[in-house]
Amino acid sequence: MSATSSTLTASFERVSLPLEHDFTISRGTTTAAENVIVWIEDEGGMVGVGAAAPSSHYGETADTVVAVLPDLLAEVETVGDPHALAEIEERMEAVVADNPAARCGVSIALHDLAAKRLGVPLYRLWGLNPADAPTSSYTIGIDDTDVMREKTAAAVESGYSTLKLKLGTDRDREVVEAVREEAPEATLRVDANEAWTPRETARKSEWLADLGVEFIEQPIPAENPAGLKDASERSVLPIAADESCVTLADIPRIADRCDIANLKLMKCGGLLEAKRMVHAARAHGLDVMLGCMVESNAAIAAGCHLGPLLDYADLDGSLLLADGADPFEGVPMPEGRIDLEGFDRAGTGAVEGGEGGR
Repeated sequence: MSATSSTLTASFERVSLPLEHDFTISRGTTTAAENVIVWIEDEGGMVGVGAAAPSSHYGETADTVVAVLPDLLAEVETVGDPHALAEIEERMEAVVADNPAARCGVSIALHDLAAKRLGVPLYRLWGLNPADAPTSSYTIGIDDTDVMREKTAAAVESGYSTLKLKLGTDRDREVVEAVREEAPEATLRVDANEAWTPRETARKSEWLADLGVEFIEQPIPAENPAGLKDASERSVLPIAADESCVTLADIPRIADRCDIANLKLMKCGGLLEAKRMVHAARAHGLDVMLGCMVESNAAIAAGCHLGPLLDYADLDGSLLLADGADPFEGVPMPEGRIDLEGFDRAGTGAVEGGEGGR
């Protein structure tokens, strides 16, 4: 242990969080989010909390997270210092190279504890301006057109001004037209989740632009990098890379294939790696968005503190949960606005006893 180290103990718990509505994208439907909550406690009884929200698309499940967490947390306890963030994240990656969501859950808990020990919100530990955080989008999953219209009306009534539509069906135009009619003033973004071809992307970008859509997220399968570049060159709208942008090494690879790098904490493995990706994307001339899985506020709260570094945010994962399903509350997000300016809790701000942050 270093001279500044303390004694740390860690624990975790698997939880199943029901969604308010079934959530469908082009790859399938989700009815509940499997998260694993992580707690790290110092010798004085102060506790940092985080969460892993694994995605089977990236080879992780709650089972794999639970399987590797003992090895990851053993590294935390061996180092013993919550402020030794870089050392611990390096050691975790050496022990478990894959399973980024599991590593991320630990990273979030460590950052929460480190900031709490200093008595500051996480964004302040990083020296960021809370006023720079963008408004988060609110996602409308694939459903019957009338149901998507109804969900749009409910979102607008709740004050959400930026909506992200999941596409990838033979009704894409019908859906976007219906949503635009229901929300004429809203900022619209669309996400095809790898469901289109380059030619289809170019063609659809024309009428999507006419309907005032801001950008298209991951239209092309990640396994087709040449197709993503072709789509980006032919589209009249900016293209955001999500499934094609997983780790830091992907940033230079996508730099000439898209306009926006969409990062996710659960893809990259931790908060330090996410910050590296933000700066690398900027260096390559890309705009930056931070997205999420369907997650507890124990994870979403940490993403909110990265808000001042972003151009776009899609941090609605906890808002998609059923009322009362989330055991944590996090950073307030009234009408999608990431309210760091009015935030006065140390750490990430995730505290037990929440109801989805609503």
